[in-house]
Parts: sequence; C-alpha cells; structure tokens
Amino acid sequence: MYVIVAGGGKVGFALSQSLLANGHEVLCIEKDARRCAVIVEDLGSATFQGDCCEVSVLEEAGTGRAQVFVAVTGDDEDNLIACQVAKRRFHVPRTVARINDPKNREIFSILGVDATVNSTDVIMSQIAQEMPTHPLTQVVSLRGTGRELCQVEVTERSPLLGQSLNALELPGESEIILIVDQDRKVSTPSSGMRLHAGQIVLAVTRGEDEDALREALAGVAPD
Repeated sequence: MYVIVAGGGKVGFALSQSLLANGHEVLCIEKDARRCAVIVEDLGSATFQGDCCEVSVLEEAGTGRAQVFVAVTGDDEDNLIACQVAKRRFHVPRTVARINDPKNREIFSILGVDATVNSTDVIMSQIAQEMPTHPLTQVVSLRGTGRELCQVEVTERSPLLGQSLNALELPGESEIILIVDQDRKVSTPSSGMRLHAGQIVLAVTRGEDEDALREALAGVAPD
C-alpha cells in the first residue's frame, strides 16, 4: 500500500518509520529544509521536501496512486487543505488528518476528510490497550506546564483501594482524569466512584510527584 504522510515532525516521522517497518511504500513530505535534512538520514528516499498544500508538490509525489493520504502537520488549516487537494484533485480513497483543536473536527468531516485524530484520541487508544507490567507509565509531557500525563494500574497493594474518589488524598497536585475498568470501559471520574484493583487510571501529575503517585495507586515504592 502506498501511503503519503504530509508533515515530517515527530508524529509524521514516527508514523513513516512504523509504516515502512510494516512493509508499506511511504513518502513523507516535509516543507522545512532543515527538518527534511534530518529525517532523510533515517527515511532516505522516502523523504520529499515541499509544501503539502501545493498541487504541484503532491503531483510530483505521486499522490494520484496513493491509497491513503495522512496530513499530520502542526497546523490544522494546512492539514485540511492538503487532504482536500489529495481527495478532490488526486482522488485518494482515504484521507486522514491530525487536528490540534478538537473544535475543528466537525468542519473537517463536512469538508470531506475521511478521518481525524487528535491528542485525546491517541491517549484514549493508549490506555485502552494492554498495559505494560510497570505500574506507572508516562504517556506524554504537557509542554510548558511542568506536568505529565501518566497511566497507572491500581493493584491490590494500593493504600487507596476501595476509597471513593472524593476522599482520595493524592500527592501534590495530582489529579485523576480518566479510569479504565478491567472490561476496558472508559469513564470520567465522579465523586461516588471507588478504586478497584485492575483498573487503569490516567492522571495528571508533576514529575516530582510521580513516585508518590505510583506508591499511592499501585502500592509500589520507588526503585
């Protein structure tokens, strides 16, 4: 399958690497020359410098024979334009766009983009999968806030087991924002909910409070 990835930032680069590793034909289009020079060292001929919003660039990239076009730049407008050009001009069967502002999801759908993905979707996908054996895993750092999103498994050793959420005393400014039950049902926390062993919680915490949060929810002291 031929997949074009518009945007060679961290998301586009990682996606291109993964697609190549799975045997797909990939072309990663990146506008910035310096960034393009960096990723070409890894992706080689699967890298193309150009503006993904320009018809001439997409034509040279062979968009007309692509089965999937994925726009993952950091700009919602560029992602929308690129997907529209790929769909309407080159008749790509499936277009996927990254959206940075969830409010834009509806307009992307109205204007014909087949699928959209935002950071919330990625986090939800992460926590719905099988969790690693380590009871606390950092999901993403919230740039500029000093806080991190972490997924933690509640274990039988947790001193908070069975307590209602409104009575929890979490370390520092830690806060639980999502809970995944053993049957993979995802819920937002409410005051009457209680913690049970086997649940996965998504929590916001400061880096210095990670060890204390792990000990509180998993009953595992810092290494």
